[in-house]
Amino acid sequence: MMQVEGTITTLHSNAACVAAALTPDNLRSMETRAEESRVVTTITGTQLRSVIASVDDYLMNLAVAEDACSLTAKSDR
Repeated sequence: MMQVEGTITTLHSNAACVAAALTPDNLRSMETRAEESRVVTTITGTQLRSVIASVDDYLMNLAVAEDACSLTAKSDR
């Protein structure tokens, strides 16, 4: 059986907030963590189409999480 794995790394001013916002939406095949100013997510699967669909969903969730965390940071000022 083929194993597909990929890692997405993005930079954020509040990586901990973004990672925390993403984690509840993770599937069993996903792991998200904050590393300093980076959010690192690894996605694995056995079917390429499923991994691609997970990446697509993740990127949409990432955009929403980034927006939410940037609004939170602005309101804390």
